[in-house]
Amino acid sequence: MRILLIEDDKAIGGAVREHVAAGGHAVDWAETLSTARDCAAGVPYGLILLDIRLPDGNGIDYLREMRKRLDSTPVIILTAHDLMIEGLNAGADDYLVKPFDLGELSARIHAVARRYRLFPESIFSVGDLSIQSAERRLYRDGQLVPLTPREWAVLDCLLSRPGAIATKAQIENALYSFGSEIASNAVEVYVSRLRKSIGAEHIATERGFGYRVVLP
Repeated sequence: MRILLIEDDKAIGGAVREHVAAGGHAVDWAETLSTARDCAAGVPYGLILLDIRLPDGNGIDYLREMRKRLDSTPVIILTAHDLMIEGLNAGADDYLVKPFDLGELSARIHAVARRYRLFPESIFSVGDLSIQSAERRLYRDGQLVPLTPREWAVLDCLLSRPGAIATKAQIENALYSFGSEIASNAVEVYVSRLRKSIGAEHIATERGFGYRVVLP
């Protein structure tokens, strides 16, 4: 999932970006509302992590603007306790009071993602394969198969388009943030690893277009 982090505190922003990215998400970090607007204009985000007090405005006003134009992107506000209720009333989906534990942040992201079905359908069972996307568990012949966060990101991208083609650009968008160095064969490498885990027969290559998950 691609996440927009709007936070001006460099220590908090850096820690959050590193932690969330380690969970397999692509994270774009904006330190101002102006930068956030530029990011949101070019990329569809699955979730926004929004600080309230920012150098060029108030995060709650930004949230109200979003909801007024019927932008329903889920938002978790990062705030002081006294602004929690105002943020929820403005349309936030959840909140964390600063200072917060990064493990709790992961749990809140996971909960919002499940509530809005930002992950693909929770369970697929095909032959010897069972995929529990929301719980991040994959079984083959009844044995748990570990996947890295980025392998899960590729699998999510494929499962979100069952039967349809996921282009290389769409997979890269799920894997990498703005400004990331992307090796020319990065997608191919992760798809190859994923095939070894779930079985090559479950991922078809559509030459010149991308990849398609095969779950008959």
